[in-house]
Amino acid sequence: MTLAMTADAPRTATAAPAPARSSFAIDVPASLLERARAGEHAAFEQLFRWFERPVYTLALRLCGDRDDAADVLQDTMLKVFGNLRSFRGGSPFWGWLRQVAVNEALQKLRRRRLLDDELPMGEHEFEDLAPPPAAAADAATLTRALLRLPPSTRSVLWLYHAEGYTHEEIAGLLQRTASFSKSQLARGGRRLRALLETPEEADRG
Repeated sequence: MTLAMTADAPRTATAAPAPARSSFAIDVPASLLERARAGEHAAFEQLFRWFERPVYTLALRLCGDRDDAADVLQDTMLKVFGNLRSFRGGSPFWGWLRQVAVNEALQKLRRRRLLDDELPMGEHEFEDLAPPPAAAADAATLTRALLRLPPSTRSVLWLYHAEGYTHEEIAGLLQRTASFSKSQLARGGRRLRALLETPEEADRG
């Protein structure tokens, strides 16, 4: 199942199947990073404009609250800009920035003790590989459906399908196990599909 977010996706995102291409996957010229490291205000503004939407979208999908997402965006950018001199490459800049954003969003959920709430695990769960219904292409509809899921389940779905994280990576981020991630992906995927296809019936169930 692939989470299509046409309304929120920046020009660099693609609709290719897994592994997902993150909306953060923006090639940043080394010269721009050098200018930002040197403290050039215009370079900071350029980086902010490029990554504002991906950071805010990720934070909103994980936190489920616009005010929290705005806080995560601000905290992420402040942390990235404050530590930019320590970034020496070796991995894409966007990957480092995305990791900061994910950590900030999950920390927001932990402070509110929201990651303890998830869909119950089953004994025999398998990854949900069925294609999503057409409604998944509607950003507003998908957002409403995601908000009906527990934060931890929503986080697993978004990190796996939209950001391309592995179950092992998600387990590390959530401080759980890979089996937990797989179980939440399977059950959450089925629940999300039900919400998208028959929202009224799914809400009553």
